[in-house]
Amino acid sequence: MDEKREVVFLARGVTKTYLMGEVRIQALRGVDLTLHAGELVVMLGASGSGKSTLLNILGGLDHADGGEVRYRDQDLVRADDRALTRYRRHHVGFVFQFYNLISSLTARENVAIVTEIARDPMSPEDALALVGLEDRMDHFPAQLSGGEQQRVAIARAVAKRPDVLLCDEPTGALDSRTGIRVLRVIQDINRELGTTTAVITHNAVIGEMADRVVRLADGRVQSVEDNPIRKSPDQLVW
Repeated sequence: MDEKREVVFLARGVTKTYLMGEVRIQALRGVDLTLHAGELVVMLGASGSGKSTLLNILGGLDHADGGEVRYRDQDLVRADDRALTRYRRHHVGFVFQFYNLISSLTARENVAIVTEIARDPMSPEDALALVGLEDRMDHFPAQLSGGEQQRVAIARAVAKRPDVLLCDEPTGALDSRTGIRVLRVIQDINRELGTTTAVITHNAVIGEMADRVVRLADGRVQSVEDNPIRKSPDQLVW
């Protein structure tokens, strides 16, 4: 990775501890990480490695207990809830393992929920066309396959033109064939829109489509590896 590229996220010495009853769980133990503009990073780790906690902190869904986390010139550790809400609304798109669509709304209406509050959104129609669902816009979630529902969720995330797209196990509830199609959409958005993209997963094969692979274990970054040959999702062997 070219260190001259613009730094979007800078994390240094990040710690996070959760209290569950009388048990303290140290989710992050001094994480250092830098993400650059326009890159696609895959964060690999088993359950409990800290990858979801780190993604939530980068996305402003959670606070770090210690260390430094910056989005460009914004300090996310010291930001209050109102500032984090503005940050999430204007800069971050989220894609989760479960689609979180509203069952009583069509695909178009699910995306419009976001575009109505964004500063410079694309239209719901354009967002759904971007993920290949121009013919399914007026279908309800129950009328869509799992892969189509996930693509609606991606359209909703990118419709506000976020600077950052954070994906938490986006293929975790899908079969391999459908998962590859979803990953193709994520990679296309990264390339076409230049959106800085982070995907967390336990599936090491997905790392082959990334610019860099970050491996986490026991709340620490174990390694950061450049990927000289970035595969398309269609080339992945699951």
